[in-house]
Amino acid sequence: MNKEEKVNFVINTLDQLYPEIPIPLDHKDPYTLLIAVLMSAQSTDVRVNQITPLLFERADNPYDMIKLSVEEIREIIKPVGLSPMKSKGIYGLSQILIDKHNGEVPQTYEELEVLPAVGHKTAAVVLSQAFGIPAFPVDTHIHRLMYRWNLSNGKNVVQTEKDAKRLFPKELWNDLHLQIIWYGREYSPARGWDLDKDIITKTIGRKSVLDDYYKKKK
Repeated sequence: MNKEEKVNFVINTLDQLYPEIPIPLDHKDPYTLLIAVLMSAQSTDVRVNQITPLLFERADNPYDMIKLSVEEIREIIKPVGLSPMKSKGIYGLSQILIDKHNGEVPQTYEELEVLPAVGHKTAAVVLSQAFGIPAFPVDTHIHRLMYRWNLSNGKNVVQTEKDAKRLFPKELWNDLHLQIIWYGREYSPARGWDLDKDIITKTIGRKSVLDDYYKKKK
């Protein structure tokens, strides 16, 4: 297959597997999504979804959030990890949203990425999932699969995002990044990988990746 055929194979396979695409992080609006994504750094969506209801019961908007102290926020979110940094970020960004954005979550990379504890990936998730603005957030699953599928060189997530945006049609980005995440979790994990179940990698995978897999299986 040439690269265009590989891209089409990925798109068609993922559409068949995931015609309906669930959103991994539970939320009700842009603000609660922003907080959930921030909390998910170096944690799992399952753990975050267990903790956010406890936080949002106390504060599900920036005005209520700043009524809590950083210490109170930290105590609630401690199970997700990195709670000192995340609690300061949640409090700080909530104050900025009130001071500069009338309590609303902004809709540009530039405005989002200057918020405390909000990086490029978090901003991309919010733009994509909260506002429907085309973005291609790259997490560990997408980074791994783009390399396995020989669609990116695996150098870093910045390059992977550039390659994904170059290869896949813009109108598909918002669905496709979620489909790849679900596929990575279910069919092409980093550990416990069974290539026989991973139809995409088995069909279009990087030769060195396939060779390494079969060597380890011997």
